[in-house]
Amino acid sequence: MSDVFADLVGQDEAVVELRRAAAAAAAVLRAGAADRAPALITAGPASGAEFAGPAGGAEFAGPAGGAEFAEVDGGAAVDGVDPAAGMTHAWIFTGPPGSGRSVAARAFAAALQCVHGTGCGECPGCRTTMGGTHADVRLVVPEGLSIGVGEMRALVLRAASTPSGGRWQVVVIEDADRLTEAAGNALLKAIEEPPPRTVFLLCAPSTHPDDISVTIRSRCRVVPLRQPPADAVAEVLVRRDGIAPDVAQWAAAAAQGHVGRARRLARDPEARKRREAVLAVPRRLTGVGAAFDAASALIEAAEAEAEASVTEADTTERAALETALGAGGTGRGAAGAMRGAAGQLKELEKRQKSRATRAQRDALDRALVDLAGFYRDALTMALRAPVAPVHTDTAALAGAGAQKWDAEGSLRRLEAVLACRAAIEANVKPRIAVEAMMLALWKG
Repeated sequence: MSDVFADLVGQDEAVVELRRAAAAAAAVLRAGAADRAPALITAGPASGAEFAGPAGGAEFAGPAGGAEFAEVDGGAAVDGVDPAAGMTHAWIFTGPPGSGRSVAARAFAAALQCVHGTGCGECPGCRTTMGGTHADVRLVVPEGLSIGVGEMRALVLRAASTPSGGRWQVVVIEDADRLTEAAGNALLKAIEEPPPRTVFLLCAPSTHPDDISVTIRSRCRVVPLRQPPADAVAEVLVRRDGIAPDVAQWAAAAAQGHVGRARRLARDPEARKRREAVLAVPRRLTGVGAAFDAASALIEAAEAEAEASVTEADTTERAALETALGAGGTGRGAAGAMRGAAGQLKELEKRQKSRATRAQRDALDRALVDLAGFYRDALTMALRAPVAPVHTDTAALAGAGAQKWDAEGSLRRLEAVLACRAAIEANVKPRIAVEAMMLALWKG
């Protein structure tokens, strides 16, 4: 790894902004260390003064000042960098799925911990952050449907501690749109009154109030990411994963700019089979019964994919908890300890069930995105739009649909798929939402 931003595909403007901010943060640290150097020399060990670390004097200017870093040396630039122009204590990374929100947040966290302040990718700060082992970088990756207030309060409390490495405490919250209202309020309090050297990095689809609260949004700097172009995604697959250029180009187009999904399609035959089954849905819709059959097949496929993805983790977690609680022990009190562990096991099962539900919905959403891409192709062909199809391998079928349905019919079907995604996001039972979608696709 030569650069922490290397995997952030097609986001050149965002990378420039984040590099500038990291350089500004590093300048603040250097200025703080320089300002404190005389005091450290004169205090001496006998005075009881302790070394405060290189960032001892660096603080944030508070929300009233735009939540920016305090300026150094009366606002003058340090090492050619104006700290107040590039850095703040709270950020929101927005963009469509697959745009690299979490990749950008983790890379920026690594750049803040980089001893060079640029995200070199080689120093211990960069390596441990990207590897998920840095002591001062806390990653919140929700496995269930939401992030609760208890988890957020514990995180905020830990984030208020002094960085052990002398640089920054960084909190990365992936899928911040899953924060409950109470959890959002707990986070808001910390962002309004930030600890001196803590940086919050939030990832969300957008800054719409449905995704992130208006009050949190108003106290953060937004980094908008775009859907990466297919050519950029294909280049990364070839360079980093060693995938053949023609396969990489097909996978990048089929994944509609989603880097992770493109990699999965290029490398996993099972993922390609699931996609083929989804794209076969339009020609299966020959009647009401066929529509319900197609809905059942789609739901069952999503359930099977989700179960396969979480079964191993569930088994490992349960075994580890049972062992920690004394399962298999032969000493005095071992049996009693296991009898008292029912509550903890029940809580684990609850978390695992929530994770399985989330995995099922994610799998179903991927299928719906593929289906939406098919009807998008039909719509563009009906309109004779000069754009390349998303699914090149089903372009003939989409063309036949365009002739049969015309532009209006294709648009109605595309809207039915998008409405199904919105309904599931609003907690409508997936089976009900998919059955309604299939009937709408059949009726046109």
